[in-house]
Amino acid sequence: MWKDLKYLLAYIVPGIVAHALYYRGIWSYNGVTVAFILIPILESFFPGNTDNLSEEEETTQASKMLFNILLYLNVPMLVGITYWYLYTVANIPLATYELVGLTLTTGVYIGGVGINVAHELGHRDEWLPRVLSKILLVPNLYLHFAIEHNYGHHVHIATPKDPASSRLNENIYAFYIRSVAYSYVSAWQIEHKRLQRAGKGIFSIYNQMILFQLIQIAYLAAVVYVFGLAMLPFAIIVAILGFLMLETVNYIEHYGLQRRQLASGRYEPVQPWHSWNCNHDIGRILLYELTRHSDHHYKANRKYQVLRHFDQAPLLPWGYPTSMLIALFPPLWFKLMNPKVDYYKQFIPQA
Repeated sequence: MWKDLKYLLAYIVPGIVAHALYYRGIWSYNGVTVAFILIPILESFFPGNTDNLSEEEETTQASKMLFNILLYLNVPMLVGITYWYLYTVANIPLATYELVGLTLTTGVYIGGVGINVAHELGHRDEWLPRVLSKILLVPNLYLHFAIEHNYGHHVHIATPKDPASSRLNENIYAFYIRSVAYSYVSAWQIEHKRLQRAGKGIFSIYNQMILFQLIQIAYLAAVVYVFGLAMLPFAIIVAILGFLMLETVNYIEHYGLQRRQLASGRYEPVQPWHSWNCNHDIGRILLYELTRHSDHHYKANRKYQVLRHFDQAPLLPWGYPTSMLIALFPPLWFKLMNPKVDYYKQFIPQA
């Protein structure tokens, strides 16, 4: 039971953001300094382990409601913090440095936590987690992720067809443009095909992408109505920061890894070695095991608390925050990561 409660530590993140919004001043940058300075330092002392649960333990853990509740509680936290940020900027006099700090901190939070939890809940079959997943995506203006991630990225991962799989020698800034733009286009295409199969028109109430755009417009309209037109740019800026957090994670999770194309023209089935894994304990807890990404792509329906380590999966040499920072400097990233891509290729089983 006590081991299960380790994920309560993930609430440190919204706590840090709340602290920034309450105290402001130099604390306004809490989210950035903790995520990209403190955590990388701590992870250098706690690199993690490769332990997996037994099959019996997996069955027990996967059925516990506690792990669902821990995710669900992120929804009111994120909605509350988003409101608090907008209220603070609209009503409290802030120095420029405070405004910048609070915007960065909030953007990092709604992307790093909001989209991550939305990602986990979006893979569930039940209606409640799927609805909660979409609520978390609204402040990020990234509702199309609910379609493209499940029915695009998970199908085409590590192939040229996937916008969210970064190519070898592709710098992160070019990746941002390609992934953001083509993931959005891909979501429309996926939804169009679904409607065609169902015999429904693309311009109809059955089109989720149209519904998603209306929801996002309604959210921005609500921001303007409650806080004034001047707050519209801030709602958009934190959303951009949020989804760029996601895309930075996508970049480091899939960099340079490819599936083989078979003689039939199809690609080999997704295996653990088609995503970068990371076992650093702090990141695993704070990100609800997102860092064990290899198993997530191998078996997308596995819940976060039972994700496994695979010896064949390539391992990132650093935790997520450190990897994300290095990725922002393409020459350094290429120098450090390209040899590792080549190194792990020799361990990939051959057909």
